[in-house]
Amino acid sequence: MIVGRISKFLKEASLVDQPFVKNPEQTVAQFAKAGGATVKSFVRLEVGEGIEVAVVDFAAEVAAQVAAAKA
Repeated sequence: MIVGRISKFLKEASLVDQPFVKNPEQTVAQFAKAGGATVKSFVRLEVGEGIEVAVVDFAAEVAAQVAAAKA
C-alpha cells in the first residue's frame, strides 16, 4: 500500500508523468515523444512568485507630503 502511494505521489510530482493539459489520456512524455522532442529541463513557477513589493515607510512619506504642502 505504501509503495502505491509513493508511486502515485511521484507520478503527480514528476513533469513527464503528469497528464498533458490538452489531452489527459496522454502523458507529457508521450506527447513530447510523439512530437520528436525530449524534456531536458523545466522551470516551476508559482502564482505570485517573483513579485517584489517595495517597502515604503508610510510615516516618512506623509511627513514629506506635509512638508511639501507647507512650502
